[in-house]
Amino acid sequence: MDYAALRMKMVDGQIRTTDVTSHPVLNAFLSVARENFVPDNRKAVAYIDNDVEIAPGRYLMAPSPLAKMLQLAEIRPTDHVLDLGAGTGCTSALLSHLAASVVALESDPALAETAKANLAAAGATNVTVAKGDLAAGWPAGAPYDLIVLGGAVEAIPDALFAQLKEGGRLVAVVGRGLSSGARIYVREGRTQSERFAFNASLRLLPGFEKMPEFQF
Repeated sequence: MDYAALRMKMVDGQIRTTDVTSHPVLNAFLSVARENFVPDNRKAVAYIDNDVEIAPGRYLMAPSPLAKMLQLAEIRPTDHVLDLGAGTGCTSALLSHLAASVVALESDPALAETAKANLAAAGATNVTVAKGDLAAGWPAGAPYDLIVLGGAVEAIPDALFAQLKEGGRLVAVVGRGLSSGARIYVREGRTQSERFAFNASLRLLPGFEKMPEFQF
């Protein structure tokens, strides 16, 4: 299978057509071999514009919404980034081409080990893989210029906003199903601004469920 040709078709047919015009983002997607970050029995579908299962209940995000999120983040070459829910390391590999340093946080020990091996094979020497509770973030590496959440969430813990630098950004898809959308948050002192960017429907990232509200 000609993965290089599939990679080019992905960029031209799936990513550019969704208004992704950032040359650094496009180049990152051309540079990262997506097929190396999925299980062997999923390689044939690595470049479809859909989420690809990488472990039970865990998915590699579809190319077009991921590219739009990375463009929305306006990543600078000097940025220090936290990739939350790194999975097998694909998003961290993309971020390694865009930022100065990346912490790839993964809660599943097996996935974390896979990510470490995949990122080493990809030559992503500016990425550090960490294991821990995703909702708690990774305070040891804070503060961050940018936090990227690798799946949809129902709620964003305050602990994550606290790990941003002043003016730092957090990009996430918030909500369930068709009611969800990509949002960017910017830390401003003890609070953060919020802006809706585009509609997006992603698989939920475990550990970010909204607490039930009780009525009296």
